[in-house]
Amino acid sequence: MPYKERIIEKRYYSIGEVADLLDVAPSLIRFWEAEFDIIKPKKNRKGNRQFTKEDIEGVKLIYHLVKERGYTLQGAKDYLKNDHQTFKDEVEMIESLKRIRAFLEGLRDQIP
Repeated sequence: MPYKERIIEKRYYSIGEVADLLDVAPSLIRFWEAEFDIIKPKKNRKGNRQFTKEDIEGVKLIYHLVKERGYTLQGAKDYLKNDHQTFKDEVEMIESLKRIRAFLEGLRDQIP
């Protein structure tokens, strides 16, 4: 039976990894954590934040509202409070479309 390569996914991510993913400072993520209820990372014995995939999705939602759509912090809070699921679906769709676009651009670059 041939060996099948598995992609190993981490259970927890550090604040630095999350900050690098979004190209923001870790201090901004700590600030958003204090401001928004949807970001609740666990802390290890040393007090380091451990972000789950759900926490990262919350950070991405806030990033999209504040940085990409230009919402104020209060406006983002109101939006998340009133229509969280619809917005989450929109962000997932946008992420999917970005991946498809990158794939198609890669194909285009391979055509002689």
